[in-house]
Formats: sequence, C-alpha cells, structure tokens
Amino acid sequence: MSNIFSNKVNDTQAFTSLLPIFAFIKPYKLMVFYALLALLVTAGVNLSLGQGVKFVINNGFIAGSESQLKTAILALIVLITLLAVGTFSRFYLMSWLGERVSADIRKAVFNQVIKLHPSYFEENRSGEIMSRLTTDTSLLQSIIGSSFSMALRSVLMLIGGLIMLLVTNLGLTLWVVACVPFILIPILVYGRKVRVLAASSQNAIADIGTYAGEIIQNIKVVQSYTHEEQEKASFANEVENAFSVAKNRIKQRSLLIAIVIFLTFSAISVMLWVGGTDVLEGNMTGGELGAFVFYAIMVAMSVATISEVYGELQRAAGSATRLLELLNITSEIETPEDPKIIEKSHSTIIEFKDLDFYYPSRPSIAALQSINLKIPMGKVIALVGPSGAGKTTLFELLQRFYDPQSGHVLFNNININELDLDEVRQRMGMVPQHPVLFSSDVWHNIRYGNPSATDEEVINAAKLAHAHEFIEQLPEGYNSFLGEQGVRLSGGQKQRVALARAILKDPEVLLLDEATSALDAESEHHVQAALEKLMQNRTTLIIAHRLSTVVNADLILLMDKGQIIAQGTHAQLLNESRLYKRLCELQFESAIT
Repeated sequence: MSNIFSNKVNDTQAFTSLLPIFAFIKPYKLMVFYALLALLVTAGVNLSLGQGVKFVINNGFIAGSESQLKTAILALIVLITLLAVGTFSRFYLMSWLGERVSADIRKAVFNQVIKLHPSYFEENRSGEIMSRLTTDTSLLQSIIGSSFSMALRSVLMLIGGLIMLLVTNLGLTLWVVACVPFILIPILVYGRKVRVLAASSQNAIADIGTYAGEIIQNIKVVQSYTHEEQEKASFANEVENAFSVAKNRIKQRSLLIAIVIFLTFSAISVMLWVGGTDVLEGNMTGGELGAFVFYAIMVAMSVATISEVYGELQRAAGSATRLLELLNITSEIETPEDPKIIEKSHSTIIEFKDLDFYYPSRPSIAALQSINLKIPMGKVIALVGPSGAGKTTLFELLQRFYDPQSGHVLFNNININELDLDEVRQRMGMVPQHPVLFSSDVWHNIRYGNPSATDEEVINAAKLAHAHEFIEQLPEGYNSFLGEQGVRLSGGQKQRVALARAILKDPEVLLLDEATSALDAESEHHVQAALEKLMQNRTTLIIAHRLSTVVNADLILLMDKGQIIAQGTHAQLLNESRLYKRLCELQFESAIT
C-alpha cells in the first residue's frame, strides 16, 4: 500500500505540516480579521473581569458601601455582556471559517482524485481515499473552527493572565511561573503518544469503512453464500481493533489532561496558602488576593486548554499531511502543455504501433505484446479470444487510461500522448460488458453521455437503445431513482441504459465490450438493429462473444496471451485458425456455418 496513509510526522513537522492549510484560509482574510478582533475583545474583557472582582471585594464588601457595591456589580454586568457578544461573534466566525475551509479542501481533494491515473487506484484502496476525504477533512474543520480558536484564546489569556499576575503581586507570580515547566513536560511527552495513537486510530477507522463498503456493495454475493455470520464476526473484529486503538489514545489523552489539572490546581492551592497568609499579615488586600486567584485560575485553565488542543493539533497534523500528499500527487496521464489539433481523416483513424504493455500492478506479466494494427475509419472490428487475451486492455490504452511501456497508439496519425486528453475521450463512446450506473434517476444516467442534451434527445436515445418501453413502466418513468449502481434494474435493462448513454454521446469511435451480452433474444434483435444504424459511418470496435457480432464485422482480430495471432473475416479464420474454430464451437454455440 502506498505510504500516504502510513506517514508519521515528528513534533517539529506536526505544526509545519499544518502551514499549507493556511493557503485555504487566505481567501477569507476579512472573516479571519473579524474573528481575531472578536477574539481580542473577549480576551480583553476576560482579563478585565479580574479587576472587576477586585473592585467588588475592596469597594463593595470590605468598604461596606452599598452604592459602591451596586456600581461594581453594574460594571461587571457590562463586562459580562461584552464577553457574551464577543464570544458569540468569535464562535460564529471561527465555526463558519472552519466549515468553509473544510468544504474547500474537500473540493480540492476530490478534484485531484478524480483526475488521477487508474493505476493509482490499483495501489490504493478507494475506501481509504474516501476516509481521507471525509474523516480527515472533518477533523481539520474541527481544528480550524474550534480548536485553533481555543488555542489562540488560551495563549492570549495565558500571556495576559501572567502579566496581570505580575501587576497584582510579584511574589505570588513567581510561584505560578515556577510551576509552568512541570506542567509543560507532560504535555510534550504525552502529546507525542497521543499523536501516534491518533494516526493509528484514523487508519483503523478507514479500514472499517473500506471493509463495510465492500460487503454492502456485494451484499447479494454475501447472502447467496450465507456468509452473514462470518462477515458479522469479521466486521466485529475490525471494529474491536479500532476500539482497542482508540481506547489507548483516549487513555493517554485522559492521563495528559488529568496530570495537567492536578499539577495546575496543586500550584493554585499552594499559592492560596501563601496569599492567604499575606492577607492575614496585612501584606495584601482581600481584593488583590481575589483578583490574583481569578488570574491564576485563568492561567491554569489556559494551560489545560492548550494541553488538550495540543493533542488535537497533533491529530490534525497527520490528517493535513495525508490530504496535502494527495493534493501533491501528479497524475501519470495528463494532457501535454501544447496539444496537437486532431485533423479530419478519411483513411486510418486508429493505429497501434509496436506496442507492449504491462499493468503497473503486474509488471512481470505482459498484457499486450508486439501489437501492430491499423483500423480504417468507418469499419467494424471484432476482437475475439479467450479470457485474458488483452481485448479489454486495447480499449483502455485507446482511451488512454494507461500509457504503453513501448510503442505508440495513434489517433488520426497523431500519438495520443500529444493530444488533448479530454478531446480524445470525447471522441469515443464506451459500453462495457458490466455497465456502470449512478445513484440517480434515469435522466441523469442517460444524459451522462451528453450533459447538454434535451429531454427529447434523451428519450430518442433511449428508444434507439430499446430502453424507452421499460423506462416508461418504472414507477416515476425517467424520474425514477435507480438505486446504487442501478440495483433496481435487471442486467439487460442496465445495459440498455448504458447503450442509450453512448448513443446520446454520438462518438466518432464506438467501443462495445459485447454490449448485447445481457439481453434476451428479442431485445438483442432490436438493440442490434439500433447498433447497426449507429455504427454507420462510425469506427466501431467490439469485443465479441456472440456469432451475430462476429459475422457482420469487417475485420476479426483473434487474440491470445496479449498478441494478435490471426486476423481476417469470419470465413477466412474458420478455415485458417484452429483456435478460432474452437472458440466458435465453445462461445458461439457451434453456430459456425
């Protein structure tokens, strides 16, 4: 598995890895300014409350003046009102910023992932990628919208509180300052443990999502083999593993917070004893002690908050690292900087020249070897051969999902590596043997071939694919939701919807991975008639499993073990190739006359 999901950062990198996230915050400088302004106001008001407490005690309680007490209480109420308004503004603005930045990061990551080369997804599980897209971005949202604000506020309160402590009583402040190193040491030690365990916890959660997604996606297979109990046990094991990791993380984090609180309030208790002695001896007033206690608690709570946020920032550092590495991945299949223009051709449209190809996940096994082939414009080419012969691989190279290790794929006499990637793919229409439908309605699934198509054009494409009749019988017709991967349709119905999508795209080159294989005899007859009309004046490559497709082809390519071992018409190959004759007997139901 790629190391993007197991990368660990040290303490120095923990925070520097978060710095690139600020690039996503930069467009919202005004909101950041208002949020920081609200933060400064609330911090200032909080610090002023200590002086309010001192004023109440000295001028109200000790002086015994009711009017002064009233004035002091009113002043406190004003400060508390300002604190409430400032806190609302700070919380709203920072939460808005966190949600906005999280949304922007999600879009950036998705935009990056959706254009990556297919071989990347062979090496990295889609479930883990989705976990980073959702779980990691949610954690960053929490950090930016809440934890980061808390950290800034706590730092301000810590600095301001220490200054006010010095102003109030220098001697007692030395007690507080002397205790700070003893509090920071466990923060650094246990914070590192929390970060490591947090990364493990994130990976365990990703494993749960990947496992559950695979089982749910293949639920019919699970139930058909009555593996429900086995899958329950396996999933429970995954969950318990994640819980075990999370339990260790929670234990370390709880221990960190407990130690900080114990040390902090122990220091305050000692300070109270020393300060109380000073009050009894007349060295300081009760109001000064009250204000000092207020600031000391403020400093203690700030340190406790920083220790808690530190662990969150450590977790966020790992998330940011994984997300940023996803954003920095360069796709191996890209449009050249200065793509060539595809000129109109009247002869050969596709050529495979001295082509060798190995899948990245199987680098020692040749998927295609020494392929040399010219496909004239407007012709129907049938690809036949046993499973694993390389038929589908030719389709994938033609659409440039992969680049060959040697040789070239030419389109209108131009290497497709030199052409605009989108233009190449827009000129081709693919109907796979196992069609892919999206969790949406019929309109969306057919219109995927041409998003700008009108309703009338969509319906006409459905009619040509012989899908209109069954679509009209669905509960809501073309507005019917088809379920995940079109689960509400039969195999033949899904294939006809996919065929309608290709018809709507109206491509120059039609790629059919036996598009009629899941149809009954009557539907196949109608769809085949529609295909024959669609294939007129259009270059068509068909991976064939039925005789009706083979006999009508202009050229048949017989493939085996990644090579083209024979080519010709149906009659020629029957006479010249024993493998072709045997395939006809096996795959084409002995209809070889």
